[in-house]
Amino acid sequence: MHGLSRLGSARSTTSSPPSSPRFRHGRNKNIAGSRVGSGGGKQNLVEKLVVVLISAVFKRKGVLLVAPLLYISVMLLYMSSFGFDVVDLKSVVVVRKRAPPGSVYRSPQVFQKLWPFMQAEAITNNTLMTAWNSKVHQPWKPCADRSNSNAELPKSNGFLIIEANGGLNQQRLSICDAVAVAGLLNATLVIPIFHLNSVWRDSSNFGDIFDEDFFMHALRSNVNVVKELPEDILQQFDHNISSIVNLRVKGWSSPTHYLQKVLPKLQQLGAVRIAPFSNRLAQGVPSNIQGLRCLANFEALRFSEPIRMLAEKMVDRMVKNSSQSGGKYVSVHLRFETDMVAFSCCEYDGGEEEKHEMDIARERSWRGKFRKRGRVIRPGANRVDGKCPLTPLEVGMMLRGMGFDNTTSVYVAAGKIYKAEKYVAPLRQMFPRLETKDTLATPEELAAFKGHSSRLAALDYTVCLHSEVFVTTQGGNFPHFLMGHRRYLYGGHAKTIKPDKRKLALLFDRPNIRWDDFKRQMKDMLSHSDVKGSELRKPSASLYTFPMPDCMCKQPEASNEHGNTKKLTS
Repeated sequence: MHGLSRLGSARSTTSSPPSSPRFRHGRNKNIAGSRVGSGGGKQNLVEKLVVVLISAVFKRKGVLLVAPLLYISVMLLYMSSFGFDVVDLKSVVVVRKRAPPGSVYRSPQVFQKLWPFMQAEAITNNTLMTAWNSKVHQPWKPCADRSNSNAELPKSNGFLIIEANGGLNQQRLSICDAVAVAGLLNATLVIPIFHLNSVWRDSSNFGDIFDEDFFMHALRSNVNVVKELPEDILQQFDHNISSIVNLRVKGWSSPTHYLQKVLPKLQQLGAVRIAPFSNRLAQGVPSNIQGLRCLANFEALRFSEPIRMLAEKMVDRMVKNSSQSGGKYVSVHLRFETDMVAFSCCEYDGGEEEKHEMDIARERSWRGKFRKRGRVIRPGANRVDGKCPLTPLEVGMMLRGMGFDNTTSVYVAAGKIYKAEKYVAPLRQMFPRLETKDTLATPEELAAFKGHSSRLAALDYTVCLHSEVFVTTQGGNFPHFLMGHRRYLYGGHAKTIKPDKRKLALLFDRPNIRWDDFKRQMKDMLSHSDVKGSELRKPSASLYTFPMPDCMCKQPEASNEHGNTKKLTS
């Protein structure tokens, strides 16, 4: 065998494949050059790697070699878009990733900055008196009840039994949809059964919350409604409603589905159940079916007498407390109960104690849902995306920025607020005339309602319905139904402030924001709510929130002899 030369040999015994003829000449030059110095060799090595990489890209499978490099490059570009803070701790430099704008709860710092300016601002013109610009809105009037009171209903095809679940307004939705389905099937509707919900924990039945007799009377010309099944039908099923066949209907089912699948069973058996019956009818249905929804929600459903009597007293007290503003007041639907904060997976300023309490609340109400494998909770992302419930402090700053001064009467509709003593204090500081159902009604008046969340929600609903301004902070059935009801009562305008929570998250993350800048942003938000107040229903939207044009008609105008127009009231 030949020994290996330190300078290399043309007869090498290594297993490396022969080099390409295209590169052989250049390689020999490099070897000769290496005798002079190593700098040229290093440079040539880099060049060779680049050439190999480029040639690989143009081969069919070469892309796989570049893909990891491309992925790493993209990730580095993505990560570099976020800022970093450099902190010097005792001569040790620590680099910390800076939180994206709007991802951290800094509202208390913003309040400390703006509060002196709120106090110093002179009371000139309370926004409460000029919140809504009626000139920009087309007037509408209710026309849900278009039925012929003398018409006789055809013979019923059978009895429809539905089970409503959820809170007050989820039950309301189920009831109204049940009326529409009963009309579609020409069925007799049995007063809906209320399911005891594990979250709401209210054992009330239909008659505890709504006026049964009024409901049946209001629908008499459109849908036949009975309080219970007749004896002959009960005997057929051994006096056990559970024995009646339960038809599983998919969510948002079309009228065609009911006519093809439910109607034959109804005619065959004489009675059918649909349980649960939540969101079981499509939004887009023929106008006659929409009309039944309108009639049920806006005309037939009214609260039971005990609820109405106390609610009317509470409204009168709010009006009396608001004498300085002509009896007008603001109502706020505040979703800052423990369960709501826990469900949102947002973080505030309570530290480890808050995180521990939220973990317990999530496990208590939604066993294991938030601990599923692969479930990632991102509080900062939730806040940036506008999904975090507004705190009482944030609501107060928003309203003061919009121009509602400290003489404004504010009613807060809410359950038990999380750490109320801490979080409500700054709201009361900004609005001393703050009321809740617990301050507006006496303990004796509320005694019959305690332990019944739906009945308490009905009190809140009524007080909010009659306010000059309604503020929604988190979404859900309560504000959606309330906005629709207010549109129905107030000429098509919801008179509702629906804040842009993504924008608020950014503003509340600027501790050095100027008061003038903050006010300008808030007034723009109020103006936007005014413009959006009289929206028409889109095909995929709910008429319970957008009653025009299904439940309302345009207010006619007539020209007088001077060529001017005036509204014709019905």
